[in-house]
Amino acid sequence: MNIRTLALLAGLLGAAQAQAQEDGVFARKTITIYVGNTAGGTYDLYGRLAARHLGRFLPGHPGVVVENMPGAGSLRAANFIYAAAPKDGTALGIVTENLAIEQALSNPGAQYDASRFTWIGRIGPSNAIHAMWFTSKVQSIEDAKLYEASLASTGAGNLAEIIPTLLNAVLGTKFKLVRGYPAANEALLAMERGEVEGASANWTTIKVQKKDWLVDKKVKIILQDLPTRGPDLQDTPALGELGDTPDDRRLTGLYASVGAIGRAFFAPPGVPTANANALRDGYIAMTKDPDFIADAQKISAELAPAPGVNLQKAVEETLLLPENLRARARAIFAR
Repeated sequence: MNIRTLALLAGLLGAAQAQAQEDGVFARKTITIYVGNTAGGTYDLYGRLAARHLGRFLPGHPGVVVENMPGAGSLRAANFIYAAAPKDGTALGIVTENLAIEQALSNPGAQYDASRFTWIGRIGPSNAIHAMWFTSKVQSIEDAKLYEASLASTGAGNLAEIIPTLLNAVLGTKFKLVRGYPAANEALLAMERGEVEGASANWTTIKVQKKDWLVDKKVKIILQDLPTRGPDLQDTPALGELGDTPDDRRLTGLYASVGAIGRAFFAPPGVPTANANALRDGYIAMTKDPDFIADAQKISAELAPAPGVNLQKAVEETLLLPENLRARARAIFAR
């Protein structure tokens, strides 16, 4: 076989592979990423980052769009994806990292089985922080045991409501929740306007979008929802440190552990195996792509990729929560 024939065969093989890619399972389809929060926050940031790149790594090169679906601390979007979204892989979600705990504690708003979602992969870290405006008497967790302070709540399924409620019960803090804010952006604006004294958001949101608050000392970060202190906030207590007894610390540690899920994508139950594998493989390929990484750096989006199998394991472990902790948590949250 001469060189010319080999070149012709190679060209035909390449063309066949390209055609196979164009005719893949997602050809001529559009994938919708449902974000469980309003525009502007980190869920939305990561959802739109993935939307700009994921289609290039999926068979058929589908278009990818974002739809914001806030409500119930982002459980509205989780419920929709579980029960009503198409089950062919064209519907993805990115919602609260707390969705397995909400199921374990029988939150009536959690109308899903988190272990049955088709977990695709984690894109970013989760480090929710709790900030107090500089005019508040409360500038530390210890202060919160002495003085009442109002906090913006973004829904019963969101850590902005869960953690203060937990701390009130476990530590004796006096946080007062003001409900009705759809997501972190609105909560932060409410704090700035003086409607509330404090709010919760992802640390990335604060240090990137509200950097002037830190420079001008407009806010004090009093808590980070991590098992141990993060590298940026070595002087700020971590949720996993808090609690006077081993049982107290096991309970706070449960909520500090949700970072294993972080900002993650999932699809409905029952997605065909070929489609699910294509999504997972394409997702991993995307997270390694130089253009994707450069885009993330450009918008100051921290990356912490993890495959879907890791998320599935983390969800299943959460759902095995010991009954004594379930009972105590249910009592705290009146469920």
